[in-house]
Amino acid sequence: MAGHSKWANIQHRKGRQDAVRSKMFSKLAKEITVAAKMGDPDPEKNPRLRLAVKAAKSVSCPKDVIDRAIKKAIGGDAENYDEIRYEGYGPNGIAVIVETMTDNVNRTASNVRSYFAKSGGNLGTTGSVSFMFDRVGEITYDAGVGDADTVMMAAIEAGADDVETEDDGHWIYCADTALSEVSDALEKELGEAKEAKLIWKPQNRTEVDLETAQKLMRLIETLEDDDDVQNVTANFDVPEDVAAQL
Repeated sequence: MAGHSKWANIQHRKGRQDAVRSKMFSKLAKEITVAAKMGDPDPEKNPRLRLAVKAAKSVSCPKDVIDRAIKKAIGGDAENYDEIRYEGYGPNGIAVIVETMTDNVNRTASNVRSYFAKSGGNLGTTGSVSFMFDRVGEITYDAGVGDADTVMMAAIEAGADDVETEDDGHWIYCADTALSEVSDALEKELGEAKEAKLIWKPQNRTEVDLETAQKLMRLIETLEDDDDVQNVTANFDVPEDVAAQL
């Protein structure tokens, strides 16, 4: 059982404190619209849409925002978005994956390249860093749902591959193609998850010093502030002493 990324914990707490909710809801709505447009508009018949709706509800996204996003897809007036993944190296060679959803590929590519350059990093080609990550499903539960053994048994029964437990929660991992099925099975045993999503999970993480951590935080925050960027993943971790300074 590997320890969950301390950076992920810092990022999560920070997100609760100062994320711009309207921007977050807008990105969630975009994913819901695209999922509904690509498949069935009924979440029960569309695994991607079901997960998108679950993700929106987990951060208290208003029901009318979710409903409008689905209706937009049904009505045929939704924008056409390209889903593009960018890969590159941030400060000190930390690998970074940026997932985008855009209606203007040239704009997005230019912006992402600029963010990397300003951080002292550089944008690479597709596949240049993704081989250092695994594409998996991640299901998150708060610590109060049960102890490590309880969650581990429930995860095994549900078909998950691994569980990481820290003081503030449980992270359950499964094959990317099994996320919807495993999430539904866990919900019956442990209740509704805090979050269920597809992620790029680093195979190894590099611990960084304070200066590098600060530079990476600025890069990630700049990327996440871009309306076209849906998710950002990097293969670094923050040691306890550095985390305390942050």
